[in-house]
Amino acid sequence: MSTHRPICPLSDLLISQIAAGEVIERPASVLKELVENAVDSGAQTIEVRLEAGGIRRIAVIDDGRGIPANELPLALTRHATSKITSLEDLESVDSMGFRGEALASIAAVSQLTITSRTPEADHAYRYETGMPEPIAAAGALGTTVEVKYLFDAVPARRKFLRAEPTEFGHCIDAIERVALAFPEIGFRVFHNDRAVRQWLPTSALQRISDVLGAEFNEHGIEVQAQGGPMSILGVTTRPTAARARADRQFLFVNGRHVRDRTVSHAIRSAYADVLHGDRQPAFVLFLQIDPAAVDVNVHPAKHEVRFRDTGAVHRFVAHTITQALSGTAGTHQVSQPDAHAIYTNPSPTHTSPIQWNPGAQAALTLREPTSHRFERTQDWKPLYQPLADDNQAWPLGRALAQVHGIYILSQTASGLALIDMHAAHERVVYEQLKTAIDAQTLPQQTLLVPVVFRVTDKELALVEECAEQLVALGFEMAPAGPHAMTLRSVPAMLARGDLEALARGVLRDIEQIGASRLLTEQRNTLLATMACHGAVRANRQLTIEEMNALLRQMEQTERADQCNHGRPTWVHWNVTDLDKLFLRGQ
Repeated sequence: MSTHRPICPLSDLLISQIAAGEVIERPASVLKELVENAVDSGAQTIEVRLEAGGIRRIAVIDDGRGIPANELPLALTRHATSKITSLEDLESVDSMGFRGEALASIAAVSQLTITSRTPEADHAYRYETGMPEPIAAAGALGTTVEVKYLFDAVPARRKFLRAEPTEFGHCIDAIERVALAFPEIGFRVFHNDRAVRQWLPTSALQRISDVLGAEFNEHGIEVQAQGGPMSILGVTTRPTAARARADRQFLFVNGRHVRDRTVSHAIRSAYADVLHGDRQPAFVLFLQIDPAAVDVNVHPAKHEVRFRDTGAVHRFVAHTITQALSGTAGTHQVSQPDAHAIYTNPSPTHTSPIQWNPGAQAALTLREPTSHRFERTQDWKPLYQPLADDNQAWPLGRALAQVHGIYILSQTASGLALIDMHAAHERVVYEQLKTAIDAQTLPQQTLLVPVVFRVTDKELALVEECAEQLVALGFEMAPAGPHAMTLRSVPAMLARGDLEALARGVLRDIEQIGASRLLTEQRNTLLATMACHGAVRANRQLTIEEMNALLRQMEQTERADQCNHGRPTWVHWNVTDLDKLFLRGQ
């Protein structure tokens, strides 16, 4: 049994060391706090110098407004800050730092020195813990904070640090996040006296390209929107470029890099229809919001925020990302991509809904938008007169042939496109189903000959329990015996498919999803199953008119460059790519 100890106040040093455990985890944590202070100082250029991955030394040099000599000792005092002075300030923080803990916590577990000069001072002043007062020193306008021998005085913490390359990698991650948030500031980074990073002042989108490189250049979709007191800017990647890990996701709220469940869920919702399996999108998003509408005082390390109106933020972000992804309809990655290209139909023409019959393989009753007309000359001979250049008029071009019963080969204005007809048709049907369900205009068709098929006891019970939801989806089913089911009506646009497989797929999804959630986001999972059963299948022979009709529908369908499972629906090669294959001009 432990002996009783009297209650007594902790020393200031021990209090600071305990506080450091919440704020300072490794050299990257120190670097983050120091660089954010430099940003708050109004710096135009920030230089970072590291030794041994930041374990031996971290120095951050800025050209900001500096700290007056008489305030330097206060800078290393706990809960001393220039960022806030009242509760009202705390409720509308617009700076990176505000808690007044970072420098005191760092000084408690390292050797910290501050050298600073203000515009009014004749020279700089230097101060470190234990000094009676600041002393004169050489130094340019701004502040230099130097941290040495991190955790040497706290061996229990020191032993948890990793090898130098690992800690250096974390430091680079930290400085990249700040550099992304403040593209108007120039950054230079040195490691062991060797220059490793430099970013010049630039625009937000260019800084994303400079810091994160080719992935966002080649696969990025620009995001920009304004909604009342909120605005969002940034880049997200095409679904076909999704990653296995969520390691390239950067969210900034009023310039602060944070993790937030509300925004993360909104982004996942926007990608729900277009991601394959467990793939993750990459994104860099800057959300600006009234500081009074967001609480940044949630975590000591300031990694999290809390929104006053989470619903409004969720709707705004989800809608913005959905619109950005929808804007890529009729586009896809090519060998020489243009990240900002958005194909549009210059003269969109109304088309009838595509009909199909994957089961009986009957003729597709498709009609292509009229882009030409036949007129008679004086001698009454048919004369073909196009209204516009076919390839220019249609972004996906004109169909040339069907390849192996699976793909459509099309000639575009700049090259060739290859389209996966099932994947493309699946997306078209899926979007039509969603639109009809949302508008409550999904037409239902009664079957001339009802389909009877065998079912389990669980499936029978499921039909009785979910009859109302099934009717809303266009299905009418009824028991036809102890282990049989009669399908009497289906959605009209699916009436010529494999109806038994369609009904079984719907029942399976309802069982997995739960009837109570059918009209929420999970409803789309069921609609995707319906679309898959209704889309034209492989080895289905299409006429040129039918192929062109499908291309026209794709051009007018949101997110047409991925199927419902996130796979690409088409690829494109421009003439330059084709020339390279045959070494033309080389």
